[in-house]
Amino acid sequence: MKINRKTHLEIRLQNLLFSALFLAVIGLLAWLSTEYSIRFDWTAGHQHTLSSNSLKVLELFKEPVTVTAYARENQQVREPIRELVDRYNEGGQTLALDFINPDTQPDRVRQWGIKVDGELVLTYQGRTEKIEEAREMTLTNALQRLVAPIDREIVFLSGHGERAPEGDASHDLKQFTDELKRKGFKVSALNLAATPKLPMNNQVLVIASPKSAMLPGEIKLIQNYVAAGGALWWLSDPGPSGSLQPLAENLGIQLLPGTVVDASTQLLGIDDPTFALVADYPPHPITKGFQEMTVFPSSVAMVIKTENDFERDPFLVTLERSWTETSPLEGKIAFDAALGEKRGPLDIGIALNRPKPGAPASSQAVAPESNLAAKPSEQRLVIIGDGDFLSNAYLGNGGNLALGVNILQWLSQSDTMINIQKAEAPDRKIQLSSLASGAMAIGFLFVIPFLLIGTGAFVWFKRRNR
Repeated sequence: MKINRKTHLEIRLQNLLFSALFLAVIGLLAWLSTEYSIRFDWTAGHQHTLSSNSLKVLELFKEPVTVTAYARENQQVREPIRELVDRYNEGGQTLALDFINPDTQPDRVRQWGIKVDGELVLTYQGRTEKIEEAREMTLTNALQRLVAPIDREIVFLSGHGERAPEGDASHDLKQFTDELKRKGFKVSALNLAATPKLPMNNQVLVIASPKSAMLPGEIKLIQNYVAAGGALWWLSDPGPSGSLQPLAENLGIQLLPGTVVDASTQLLGIDDPTFALVADYPPHPITKGFQEMTVFPSSVAMVIKTENDFERDPFLVTLERSWTETSPLEGKIAFDAALGEKRGPLDIGIALNRPKPGAPASSQAVAPESNLAAKPSEQRLVIIGDGDFLSNAYLGNGGNLALGVNILQWLSQSDTMINIQKAEAPDRKIQLSSLASGAMAIGFLFVIPFLLIGTGAFVWFKRRNR
């Protein structure tokens, strides 16, 4: 093709026009990037994406939460906080972030007891929470405490050999109650001999597997507490129910003799037949959306006997291969109907509810989920034939912890908080055996250097012999 002066000018104009259009497109894309944003999280475990639990918590807030970050003018401190808050605000402006330089406002630093550069103070409807580290786990747990109903107290009965809420022994409940405190519950113990009165307001009474018999006066106090509309959680264990039998009769529940044994546990490598498994859950608010298997180390089955004004719903049911073993748990055991043993599936957890005694007829319905602070108009009770599943020794098995928290959320009328699990930090640790660690050390210290030296020597000798 012959290029003349005119053709050369046209080519130059085309190049200039292409360059101008290309720069215009680049500028338009740059402007769009400032107006709109899109994120892709390709990290392992989606480390930069909010978990489903965090998203559930954000749905509970009706007003923005004020987040005050006490951080110096240091981008390495402020930028991670800003990025974390931005992730929470992707679906809406739930968190309002404000930075304060602690060096310029020492009075506020002393007021809030700020000790760490980058510490956060969260404020919502007059309530505050403080966290020292800006991570999703700590921030979501703090948000749960902020939105939880006020003055929810769990009272553990004591004085009869019950599981201690602050005890460190394997059969006690310290790890469970520590998680309850992180959820915003207040935990206390009550000895009826010292304080012969059961308070009522926003409290749940827990009877955690008493070993010694209660006095008739104590039984009467508990019966009066239930009759007046108090919330109760009774954790029983295999063996005679003893002095609490009148309470079971009032509730129309009969505890069956014997211990629940489950042959299914052998399939999972559990040799002890007294471990009962629950994998499927009947419909109930406590287990709505709950899909984790729970493990009950030593449980007693129960049946509904007499009718009363309570609605009674079994929500923990063992597998079909379970039964109530009444003989000594020694040697080979087998189901024997002649001894009165009952074959599974067996009820080991029953939830009871009724309109709260004395409530006006117009308020007999359950408080709406959207109003966490609504006055409870329903009485709720739970009976579970095992206390070991929440003990320090077995709390980490399956979904035991999550189930225990769900039960107390339901008993305390906090339905919107049910099935919001504890936010956990992702485990990024690599656990290596001693053999693997030794092999890696030898590889990096000896094998790889010798390979490099050997390769270099081979190339040098080959070039030398050319």
